[in-house]
Amino acid sequence: MQNYTLKVIAIRRETQDTITLCFKQPGLKKIKYQAGQYLTLIFRINGRRYIRPYSFSSAPSVDIDLEVTVKRVPNGIVSNHINDVVKEGDVIEAMQPMGDFVLPDTEIKNVFLWGAGSGITPLISIAKYTLSVHKEASVKLIYGNKLKESTIFYDEINKLCRLHQHKFKSWHFHTRLSIEENLPDVIQGRINPSTVIDILNHEDLKESLHFICGPVGLKESVKNKLTISGIPDSNIFSEDFELVKNPKDFEEIETQNVTLFFQEKSTVLEVIKGKSILETALDANIELPYSCQTGNCSTCKGKLKTGKLKMIGLREQRTDLGIDEFLLCCSHPLDGEVYIEC
Repeated sequence: MQNYTLKVIAIRRETQDTITLCFKQPGLKKIKYQAGQYLTLIFRINGRRYIRPYSFSSAPSVDIDLEVTVKRVPNGIVSNHINDVVKEGDVIEAMQPMGDFVLPDTEIKNVFLWGAGSGITPLISIAKYTLSVHKEASVKLIYGNKLKESTIFYDEINKLCRLHQHKFKSWHFHTRLSIEENLPDVIQGRINPSTVIDILNHEDLKESLHFICGPVGLKESVKNKLTISGIPDSNIFSEDFELVKNPKDFEEIETQNVTLFFQEKSTVLEVIKGKSILETALDANIELPYSCQTGNCSTCKGKLKTGKLKMIGLREQRTDLGIDEFLLCCSHPLDGEVYIEC
Protein backbone atom coordinates (compact mmCIF):
# COMPACT_ATOMS: atom_id res chain seq x y z
CA MET A 1 0.00 0.00 0.00
CA GLN A 2 1.36 3.40 -1.01
CA ASN A 3 1.87 6.11 1.61
CA TYR A 4 2.17 9.85 1.04
CA THR A 5 3.66 12.81 2.89
CA LEU A 6 1.25 15.72 2.80
CA LYS A 7 1.94 19.33 3.75
CA VAL A 8 -0.60 21.29 5.77
CA ILE A 9 -1.08 24.56 3.88
CA ALA A 10 -4.01 25.91 5.89
CA ILE A 11 -6.06 25.18 9.00
CA ARG A 12 -9.63 26.40 9.07
CA ARG A 13 -11.69 26.55 12.24
CA GLU A 14 -15.23 25.28 11.71
CA THR A 15 -16.60 25.34 15.28
CA GLN A 16 -15.14 25.71 18.76
CA ASP A 17 -14.04 22.06 18.79
CA THR A 18 -13.59 21.30 15.08
CA ILE A 19 -10.96 22.23 12.50
CA THR A 20 -10.32 21.43 8.85
CA LEU A 21 -6.82 20.50 7.73
CA CYS A 22 -6.06 21.57 4.16
CA PHE A 23 -3.31 19.56 2.46
CA LYS A 24 -1.51 20.47 -0.73
CA GLN A 25 -1.86 17.86 -3.44
CA PRO A 26 1.49 16.16 -4.24
CA GLY A 27 3.13 17.83 -7.21
CA LEU A 28 4.10 14.79 -9.25
CA LYS A 29 1.33 12.30 -8.60
CA LYS A 30 -2.06 13.63 -7.52
CA ILE A 31 -4.00 11.65 -4.96
CA LYS A 32 -7.20 10.32 -6.50
CA TYR A 33 -10.23 9.74 -4.29
CA GLN A 34 -13.99 9.52 -4.41
CA ALA A 35 -16.45 11.72 -2.55
CA GLY A 36 -17.31 9.98 0.72
CA GLN A 37 -13.97 8.17 1.14
CA TYR A 38 -11.51 8.74 3.97
CA LEU A 39 -7.83 9.59 4.34
CA THR A 40 -5.85 7.72 6.99
CA LEU A 41 -3.33 9.90 8.86
CA ILE A 42 -0.31 8.57 10.76
CA PHE A 43 1.15 10.30 13.83
CA ARG A 44 3.84 9.61 16.41
CA ILE A 45 2.82 10.91 19.81
CA ASN A 46 5.06 10.30 22.83
CA GLY A 47 6.97 7.67 20.90
CA ARG A 48 3.92 5.62 19.88
CA ARG A 49 2.44 5.37 16.41
CA TYR A 50 -1.24 6.24 16.01
CA ILE A 51 -3.27 5.73 12.84
CA ARG A 52 -6.66 7.36 12.36
CA PRO A 53 -9.01 7.57 9.34
CA TYR A 54 -10.74 10.90 8.66
CA SER A 55 -13.36 11.41 5.98
CA PHE A 56 -12.64 13.86 3.19
CA SER A 57 -14.64 17.07 3.49
CA SER A 58 -13.27 18.19 0.14
CA ALA A 59 -14.71 16.86 -3.09
CA PRO A 60 -12.86 15.69 -6.20
CA SER A 61 -13.29 17.91 -9.26
CA VAL A 62 -14.55 20.67 -6.92
CA ASP A 63 -11.78 21.45 -4.42
CA ILE A 64 -8.14 21.98 -5.35
CA ASP A 65 -6.73 20.89 -1.98
CA LEU A 66 -7.30 17.74 0.03
CA GLU A 67 -9.31 18.51 3.16
CA VAL A 68 -10.25 16.48 6.23
CA THR A 69 -12.26 17.80 9.13
CA VAL A 70 -11.50 16.68 12.69
CA LYS A 71 -13.70 17.15 15.74
CA ARG A 72 -12.16 17.04 19.19
CA VAL A 73 -13.16 13.87 21.06
CA PRO A 74 -13.05 13.65 24.88
CA ASN A 75 -9.83 11.79 25.79
CA GLY A 76 -9.10 11.42 22.08
CA ILE A 77 -5.32 11.31 21.81
CA VAL A 78 -5.14 11.98 18.07
CA SER A 79 -8.09 14.36 17.68
CA ASN A 80 -6.77 16.51 20.52
CA HIS A 81 -3.26 16.41 19.04
CA ILE A 82 -4.59 17.59 15.69
CA ASN A 83 -6.67 20.37 17.22
CA ASP A 84 -3.97 21.57 19.64
CA VAL A 85 -0.58 20.81 18.09
CA VAL A 86 -0.73 20.51 14.29
CA LYS A 87 0.09 23.78 12.54
CA GLU A 88 0.51 25.16 9.03
CA GLY A 89 3.66 23.90 7.36
CA ASP A 90 3.62 20.53 9.14
CA VAL A 91 4.14 17.43 7.03
CA ILE A 92 1.94 14.43 7.88
CA GLU A 93 2.18 10.88 6.60
CA ALA A 94 -1.00 9.50 5.05
CA MET A 95 -2.18 6.24 3.53
CA GLN A 96 -3.98 6.05 0.21
CA PRO A 97 -7.72 6.92 0.25
CA MET A 98 -10.10 4.11 1.14
CA GLY A 99 -13.77 3.49 1.84
CA ASP A 100 -16.92 2.35 0.06
CA PHE A 101 -19.29 5.05 1.38
CA VAL A 102 -19.49 6.44 -2.16
CA LEU A 103 -21.97 7.09 -4.93
CA PRO A 104 -22.79 4.00 -6.99
CA ASP A 105 -21.86 3.87 -10.64
CA THR A 106 -25.44 4.45 -11.79
CA GLU A 107 -27.64 7.34 -12.84
CA ILE A 108 -27.98 9.74 -9.91
CA LYS A 109 -31.38 11.42 -9.46
CA ASN A 110 -32.32 12.03 -5.83
CA VAL A 111 -29.70 11.90 -3.07
CA PHE A 112 -30.60 12.11 0.63
CA LEU A 113 -27.84 12.77 3.17
CA TRP A 114 -28.63 11.97 6.82
CA GLY A 115 -26.09 13.01 9.44
CA ALA A 116 -25.43 14.25 12.95
CA GLY A 117 -22.45 16.11 14.39
CA SER A 118 -19.17 15.25 12.71
CA GLY A 119 -21.04 12.75 10.53
CA ILE A 120 -21.49 15.65 8.14
CA THR A 121 -17.89 15.30 6.91
CA PRO A 122 -18.31 12.67 4.17
CA LEU A 123 -21.81 13.97 3.44
CA ILE A 124 -20.64 17.47 2.54
CA SER A 125 -18.11 15.89 0.17
CA ILE A 126 -20.86 13.84 -1.50
CA ALA A 127 -23.14 16.89 -1.67
CA LYS A 128 -20.56 19.13 -3.36
CA TYR A 129 -19.56 16.44 -5.83
CA THR A 130 -23.14 15.51 -6.74
CA LEU A 131 -24.23 19.10 -7.27
CA SER A 132 -21.16 19.84 -9.39
CA VAL A 133 -20.99 16.70 -11.53
CA HIS A 134 -24.53 15.29 -11.68
CA LYS A 135 -26.26 18.36 -13.06
CA GLU A 136 -29.78 16.86 -13.07
CA ALA A 137 -29.63 15.38 -9.58
CA SER A 138 -31.23 16.88 -6.47
CA VAL A 139 -29.65 16.68 -3.01
CA LYS A 140 -31.42 16.87 0.35
CA LEU A 141 -29.46 17.17 3.60
CA ILE A 142 -30.95 16.27 6.98
CA TYR A 143 -28.50 17.31 9.68
CA GLY A 144 -28.69 17.15 13.49
CA ASN A 145 -26.74 19.19 16.05
CA LYS A 146 -27.14 20.73 19.48
CA LEU A 147 -27.05 24.35 18.32
CA LYS A 148 -26.36 26.50 15.31
CA GLU A 149 -22.97 27.36 16.84
CA SER A 150 -21.96 23.67 16.95
CA THR A 151 -23.08 23.02 13.37
CA ILE A 152 -20.06 22.14 11.26
CA PHE A 153 -20.11 23.72 7.77
CA TYR A 154 -23.15 25.86 8.64
CA ASP A 155 -22.05 28.69 6.33
CA GLU A 156 -21.02 26.30 3.55
CA ILE A 157 -24.41 24.56 3.68
CA ASN A 158 -26.15 27.92 3.34
CA LYS A 159 -23.87 28.77 0.42
CA LEU A 160 -24.85 25.55 -1.34
CA CYS A 161 -28.51 26.42 -0.74
CA ARG A 162 -28.01 29.78 -2.45
CA LEU A 163 -25.96 28.44 -5.37
CA HIS A 164 -28.22 25.45 -6.03
CA GLN A 165 -31.56 26.66 -4.73
CA HIS A 166 -33.55 24.45 -7.10
CA LYS A 167 -31.41 21.34 -6.51
CA PHE A 168 -30.32 21.51 -2.86
CA LYS A 169 -32.48 21.56 0.27
CA SER A 170 -31.42 21.26 3.92
CA TRP A 171 -33.21 20.60 7.20
CA HIS A 172 -31.45 21.35 10.50
CA PHE A 173 -32.54 19.55 13.67
CA HIS A 174 -31.29 21.30 16.83
CA THR A 175 -31.69 19.65 20.23
CA ARG A 176 -30.80 22.81 22.17
CA LEU A 177 -32.12 25.93 20.48
CA SER A 178 -30.66 28.99 22.21
CA ILE A 179 -33.52 31.13 20.91
CA GLU A 180 -36.71 30.48 19.01
CA GLU A 181 -35.60 30.43 15.40
CA ASN A 182 -38.37 31.36 13.01
CA LEU A 183 -36.91 29.37 10.14
CA PRO A 184 -38.77 26.64 8.26
CA ASP A 185 -35.66 24.50 7.84
CA VAL A 186 -34.73 24.51 11.55
CA ILE A 187 -36.61 21.96 13.66
CA GLN A 188 -36.55 21.48 17.44
CA GLY A 189 -35.31 18.08 18.65
CA ARG A 190 -33.46 15.10 17.27
CA ILE A 191 -33.71 13.99 13.66
CA ASN A 192 -37.09 12.42 13.02
CA PRO A 193 -37.12 10.67 9.64
CA SER A 194 -40.92 10.73 9.54
CA THR A 195 -40.97 14.52 9.81
CA VAL A 196 -38.89 14.81 6.64
CA ILE A 197 -40.26 11.93 4.58
CA ASP A 198 -43.91 12.70 5.28
CA ILE A 199 -43.67 16.18 3.70
CA LEU A 200 -42.05 14.87 0.52
CA ASN A 201 -43.94 13.80 -2.54
CA HIS A 202 -43.58 10.40 -4.12
CA GLU A 203 -41.26 11.66 -6.85
CA ASP A 204 -38.69 12.77 -4.24
CA LEU A 205 -38.33 9.22 -2.98
CA LYS A 206 -38.49 7.52 -6.37
CA GLU A 207 -35.12 5.98 -7.23
CA SER A 208 -33.56 7.85 -4.30
CA LEU A 209 -30.19 7.05 -2.71
CA HIS A 210 -29.68 7.51 1.03
CA PHE A 211 -26.37 8.04 2.84
CA ILE A 212 -26.38 7.90 6.65
CA CYS A 213 -23.47 8.93 8.87
CA GLY A 214 -23.90 9.33 12.60
CA PRO A 215 -24.75 7.47 15.81
CA VAL A 216 -26.18 3.94 15.74
CA GLY A 217 -29.59 5.20 16.85
CA LEU A 218 -29.80 7.58 13.90
CA LYS A 219 -28.88 4.83 11.45
CA GLU A 220 -31.46 2.44 12.83
CA SER A 221 -34.32 4.97 12.89
CA VAL A 222 -33.58 6.22 9.37
CA LYS A 223 -33.19 2.72 7.93
CA ASN A 224 -36.46 1.56 9.53
CA LYS A 225 -38.39 4.50 8.11
CA LEU A 226 -36.85 4.11 4.67
CA THR A 227 -37.69 0.41 4.60
CA ILE A 228 -41.30 1.17 5.54
CA SER A 229 -41.34 3.77 2.75
CA GLY A 230 -40.32 1.15 0.21
CA ILE A 231 -36.67 2.09 -0.28
CA PRO A 232 -34.64 -1.06 -1.15
CA ASP A 233 -31.62 -1.92 1.01
CA SER A 234 -29.38 -1.57 -2.05
CA ASN A 235 -30.15 2.18 -2.08
CA ILE A 236 -29.20 2.73 1.58
CA PHE A 237 -25.55 3.31 2.56
CA SER A 238 -24.13 3.90 6.02
CA GLU A 239 -20.68 4.83 7.30
CA ASP A 240 -19.46 3.24 10.52
CA PHE A 241 -16.97 4.96 12.82
CA GLU A 242 -16.88 2.17 15.38
CA LEU A 243 -17.58 -1.52 15.76
CA VAL A 244 -20.95 -2.30 17.34
CA LYS A 245 -20.37 -5.21 19.71
CA ASN A 246 -23.17 -7.34 21.11
CA PRO A 247 -22.26 -8.69 24.59
CA LYS A 248 -23.84 -12.02 23.65
CA ASP A 249 -21.17 -12.48 20.97
CA PHE A 250 -18.56 -12.66 23.72
CA GLU A 251 -20.18 -15.46 25.72
CA GLU A 252 -17.78 -18.05 24.26
CA ILE A 253 -14.74 -15.76 24.43
CA GLU A 254 -12.17 -16.11 27.21
CA THR A 255 -8.75 -14.58 27.85
CA GLN A 256 -6.26 -16.56 25.75
CA ASN A 257 -2.63 -16.47 24.70
CA VAL A 258 -2.09 -15.83 20.99
CA THR A 259 1.11 -16.18 18.99
CA LEU A 260 1.62 -13.42 16.45
CA PHE A 261 4.27 -13.68 13.72
CA PHE A 262 5.07 -10.23 12.32
CA GLN A 263 8.22 -8.84 10.67
CA GLU A 264 10.10 -12.12 11.09
CA LYS A 265 9.43 -12.22 14.84
CA SER A 266 7.03 -14.30 16.94
CA THR A 267 5.40 -12.73 19.98
CA VAL A 268 3.07 -14.33 22.52
CA LEU A 269 0.24 -11.95 23.48
CA GLU A 270 -2.31 -12.33 26.24
CA VAL A 271 -5.56 -11.25 24.61
CA ILE A 272 -8.04 -10.45 27.36
CA LYS A 273 -11.74 -10.98 26.86
CA GLY A 274 -13.29 -8.00 25.09
CA LYS A 275 -10.10 -6.78 23.41
CA SER A 276 -9.29 -7.54 19.80
CA ILE A 277 -5.98 -8.97 18.67
CA LEU A 278 -5.14 -5.67 16.96
CA GLU A 279 -5.77 -3.66 20.14
CA THR A 280 -3.62 -6.06 22.15
CA ALA A 281 -0.77 -5.91 19.64
CA LEU A 282 -0.81 -2.11 19.55
CA ASP A 283 -0.77 -1.97 23.36
CA ALA A 284 2.36 -4.13 23.18
CA ASN A 285 3.96 -1.60 20.77
CA ILE A 286 3.75 -4.00 17.83
CA GLU A 287 3.11 -1.69 14.88
CA LEU A 288 0.72 -3.81 12.85
CA PRO A 289 -0.75 -2.17 9.73
CA TYR A 290 -4.32 -0.97 10.20
CA SER A 291 -6.68 1.82 9.20
CA CYS A 292 -10.46 1.88 9.72
CA GLN A 293 -10.64 -0.38 12.83
CA THR A 294 -14.27 -1.16 11.95
CA GLY A 295 -13.83 -4.21 9.74
CA ASN A 296 -14.52 -2.31 6.51
CA CYS A 297 -11.05 -2.31 4.98
CA SER A 298 -8.48 -5.13 4.80
CA THR A 299 -5.39 -3.33 6.08
CA CYS A 300 -5.14 -5.38 9.31
CA LYS A 301 -5.72 -8.75 7.64
CA GLY A 302 -3.83 -11.72 9.03
CA LYS A 303 -3.61 -15.44 8.19
CA LEU A 304 -4.66 -18.00 10.78
CA LYS A 305 -2.30 -20.97 10.81
CA THR A 306 -3.62 -22.84 13.87
CA GLY A 307 -6.41 -22.44 16.40
CA LYS A 308 -9.79 -20.77 16.09
CA LEU A 309 -10.81 -17.11 15.78
CA LYS A 310 -14.14 -15.28 15.77
CA MET A 311 -14.77 -11.91 14.14
CA ILE A 312 -17.19 -9.76 16.15
CA GLY A 313 -18.91 -6.50 15.17
CA LEU A 314 -18.81 -6.66 11.39
CA ARG A 315 -21.61 -4.66 9.78
CA GLU A 316 -21.95 -7.35 7.13
CA GLN A 317 -20.16 -10.57 6.30
CA ARG A 318 -17.01 -10.14 4.22
CA THR A 319 -17.03 -12.35 1.15
CA ASP A 320 -13.60 -11.24 -0.03
CA LEU A 321 -11.62 -13.01 2.72
CA GLY A 322 -10.06 -16.44 2.34
CA ILE A 323 -11.06 -19.22 4.72
CA ASP A 324 -7.87 -18.61 6.71
CA GLU A 325 -7.95 -14.78 6.57
CA PHE A 326 -9.20 -12.64 9.45
CA LEU A 327 -9.42 -8.92 10.19
CA LEU A 328 -7.48 -8.47 13.42
CA CYS A 329 -9.39 -5.31 14.44
CA CYS A 330 -12.44 -7.47 15.16
CA SER A 331 -10.87 -10.90 15.76
CA HIS A 332 -10.98 -12.69 19.12
CA PRO A 333 -9.41 -16.06 20.04
CA LEU A 334 -11.62 -19.05 20.80
CA ASP A 335 -8.79 -21.22 22.11
CA GLY A 336 -5.17 -21.08 23.21
CA GLU A 337 -3.77 -22.53 19.99
CA VAL A 338 -4.09 -19.41 17.83
CA TYR A 339 -1.06 -18.67 15.63
CA ILE A 340 -1.37 -15.76 13.18
CA GLU A 341 0.94 -14.52 10.45
CA CYS A 342 0.78 -10.89 9.29
